[in-house]
Amino acid sequence: MKIVCWIILIYFGFLNNAWSQNANVPIETKVCVVGGGLSGTMAAIQLARLQVPVLLIEESPWLGGMISAAGVAAIDGNQHLASGLWKEFRDSLYKRYGGADKIKPDWSIFTVFEPHIADEILKNMVRKETHILTIYHYKIKAVTRLSNGNYNLEFNAVIAKNPNLIIQTDYIIEATELGEVLALAKIPFDLGLESDSYSKEQNGLSQKNDIVQDITMVAILKDYGHGADKTILKPDHYNPLEFDGAFTNYYIDKAHRKKPTTNFSKMLENAQLPNNKYLINWPNYGNDTYIPFNNLVTEYDQSLKKAKETTKRFIYFIQHQLGYKNLGLADDEFLTSDKLPYIPYIRESRRVKGLVRFNLNHITHPFNEINHLYRTGIAVGDFPIDIHHTKNANMPHINLQNIPSFNVPLGSLMPFQHSKIIVAEKSISVSNIVNGCTRLQPVVMLIGQAAGVLAAECVIKNSYPQDINLRHIQKTLLSQGAYIMPYYDISPQNKYFLPIQKIGATGILRGKGISHAWTNQTWFYPDSFQNYFDFLNNFNDFLPLYHLNFQNDHPDHLITLHDLSNIIEYCEIHYPYIVKPSFFKQNWNVKWHKWQLEHFDEKRPLKKYEIAVILIECLDLFELEMDFKTGNLKLHGWGEAQPTDEN
Repeated sequence: MKIVCWIILIYFGFLNNAWSQNANVPIETKVCVVGGGLSGTMAAIQLARLQVPVLLIEESPWLGGMISAAGVAAIDGNQHLASGLWKEFRDSLYKRYGGADKIKPDWSIFTVFEPHIADEILKNMVRKETHILTIYHYKIKAVTRLSNGNYNLEFNAVIAKNPNLIIQTDYIIEATELGEVLALAKIPFDLGLESDSYSKEQNGLSQKNDIVQDITMVAILKDYGHGADKTILKPDHYNPLEFDGAFTNYYIDKAHRKKPTTNFSKMLENAQLPNNKYLINWPNYGNDTYIPFNNLVTEYDQSLKKAKETTKRFIYFIQHQLGYKNLGLADDEFLTSDKLPYIPYIRESRRVKGLVRFNLNHITHPFNEINHLYRTGIAVGDFPIDIHHTKNANMPHINLQNIPSFNVPLGSLMPFQHSKIIVAEKSISVSNIVNGCTRLQPVVMLIGQAAGVLAAECVIKNSYPQDINLRHIQKTLLSQGAYIMPYYDISPQNKYFLPIQKIGATGILRGKGISHAWTNQTWFYPDSFQNYFDFLNNFNDFLPLYHLNFQNDHPDHLITLHDLSNIIEYCEIHYPYIVKPSFFKQNWNVKWHKWQLEHFDEKRPLKKYEIAVILIECLDLFELEMDFKTGNLKLHGWGEAQPTDEN
């Protein structure tokens, strides 16, 4: 595989020179990642680390999308659930700035940095991978599916002197900001708000509409010191009343505008970046702008201009009305004529109609749904539902719900149509409301990492994404230090992390989710005990225990090693292929010490982490083939669960 990869990379090099001279010469690749935002960059890195050559194409000059080119240099969510490539990126920020305390304001839960540093770190991560070819300044123009299921892609050059570009690829990872591959490939998608009858949620929405979240052209302001006057020219149509109620120090229309909760100096404190810079990304009479999605797509330049004008008026309001003349646009961030970001912050995209559709019910009550999508998780998040709709006067009221931490199902990355397209970024198959928590930066990074693992598996197996074994993807992600279950109290550094993650993905042992401010949680409680009857019910829900007696004369009975041994012996009779050779009842005490468990006593109640270790060590529960459309085992006949090809 490595020799083939190197040959392809050399071929890339020759073709790179060829297409610069002749636009009709295509580049051939196994995987093309369209979009170098957070998902696209992480997908490419993960593919390369799995020894699969990948072509990464980005429209702007920067990698990182929302956190760099769009300037949103503050990470919301997953601070405690740091894992995988997200943790690697954050660790690089810590190293760059001299420690976590340098880039974490005391008040907040997020990590802050300068946008150009995010681009620098991501480019360094990409540069280290010899299996990635990155091409900048190209925008996707056309997607044509070929008779063999592969694709022909056409890209327009953003820079006039460059020729257009043709790519022939086996697999596409859709990682654009607007889901452009979906539209060009004519893959069905959802857009805007949905009625409750369609979403299956309880948001108080009786009708569907095409309203999307506000976009924002953020600004990075810099403190140029006492006495400096960086006031910009007064923008056209400036009226300070546009921003009435943005802060307590400018609140006039008390009859019609919601009372603000903070003053501007507090906002500055909240938005402070390193090196005396400030992120201006303020909702509620701030610099959000509502633009209908169709306008954003068909009149992008005009939409961009409109968003910029809002932000310029807001900056002038800050400088002129509030008196902060010393704050001006940073001159060492974006190499643009107006010093504003390369792209706007787009919170909502086209959302593919996927193999599964991740809705709010799967987050709020994961164990009560018919389809157990939590078993198919490939990325985790803990941020609440965050939607920006303040600038649209026609926006209906939404009943937002509190949520626990959650995991994103693998099937949401796949169109329901059988194709070789894998979807990432903000275009995965989720409800409009769920997009409000899956669009956050760490979740999008982890989705991209999972998309990279899935694409690599497809290349290796020469298979469609829909035919890949779910557990193979999850095991690879775990090996890369990523969560598949969102457990707040068991980090990847914990020695029992792997067995707890694996048993959690079966549902035999379950966590408890809680809503907690800006850091939602799911607790596994590893040192707690497990009710015997509940355990049997959960086990039976995953793998049928047809002949086991569920009657329990002692409802408070806690499961012991003796109980667990009986269940494993049951499996040895009815599911012999899932019992590992290492299981020998007479050697319990020997294995007990090897597994680093507490004192050996067959009759004492077991703690949850002990149960997890014993089950994963003795039974191949995590190796069984799963249906990621339902989250259930693929059963073939009465009582027979089909093992994977690794068994």
